[in-house]
Amino acid sequence: MSDLELKPDEALCEPSGKPGPRAEFFPSREVPLGGVRGVTVFRSLPQRDLPTVGAWCFLDNFGSGSAAKPEGHDIDPHPHIGLQTVTWPLDGRIRHRDSVGSDVEILPGQLNIMTSGRGIAHSEYRVPGRESGAGLQLWIALPGDKAAVAPHFEQHRDLPEFELPGLHGIVLIGSLGDATSPAMAYTPIVGADLRLDADTTAALPLNPDFEHALLVIEGALDADGTKVEPGSLFYLGSGRNQLPLSSIHGAHVLLIGGEPYREELVMWWNFVARSHEEIEAARNDWENLDLGRFPDIAGHTPDQRIPAPPLPPLHLKPRKRRCGVPHD
Repeated sequence: MSDLELKPDEALCEPSGKPGPRAEFFPSREVPLGGVRGVTVFRSLPQRDLPTVGAWCFLDNFGSGSAAKPEGHDIDPHPHIGLQTVTWPLDGRIRHRDSVGSDVEILPGQLNIMTSGRGIAHSEYRVPGRESGAGLQLWIALPGDKAAVAPHFEQHRDLPEFELPGLHGIVLIGSLGDATSPAMAYTPIVGADLRLDADTTAALPLNPDFEHALLVIEGALDADGTKVEPGSLFYLGSGRNQLPLSSIHGAHVLLIGGEPYREELVMWWNFVARSHEEIEAARNDWENLDLGRFPDIAGHTPDQRIPAPPLPPLHLKPRKRRCGVPHD
């Protein structure tokens, strides 16, 4: 899932700015996905002034038609390089197939994580009769020395839980408190699904070396004195040992974080790379049906593949701007 719509001169980011706690809202935006059957998602990352949170570089909320639960999705075969995709369903059942031979169904509370490395292709479809298939899809940018690892896929049906009075968390990747996910991480990172009961007050432990952000999926909460509701990514910056949380009526929220990402990135379509040339080569390999890089997916025919859009008429190059840890 992508159709990344950054403008050509926004395609790269170079980290800058000062670390420290923040309290900034970045509104999610509606994005229609080409190659998908009339689907609109709500995208929280990347943002012009916040391309990454740690190594998290992409966050879509898909579902049944509103900001809280956008339309369900069926995603035809498409390629990735240089990243890990994280699929976290919120309802229904999703079928994942990919070019390394995976063919699995995933339910809420289970995690799919696919490492593209040099190249992988996959598809995702709702399973008929299993509600809308709402959920979250995120990308993690691989570090440069791991960008060409062999592609592989993991599914984790039993994930560690993190508990505080009135708060229940599931750790998708990385560690929260004493709970550590078995999912393979190539960079210091955390992702957790949190649910707060009504009339809850809790102090969520955080790694002060990480920057963090919250996305409210349902309900509302107060985070360190700021009211946070669905519709925006709430960026917390770094330097926090804990985050005071409270909710009157209860809330469902995603926490993401990690060490501020210090590498320049080119993000275009479904690709994360370090140069225009890497992007161009991956696009050409996909369009030319290079089965060495992007093998066929069992059960799909070549005409189901989503074609790559044309490259922009400009050379994708670095542009210094706020990235990961914003300026004052």
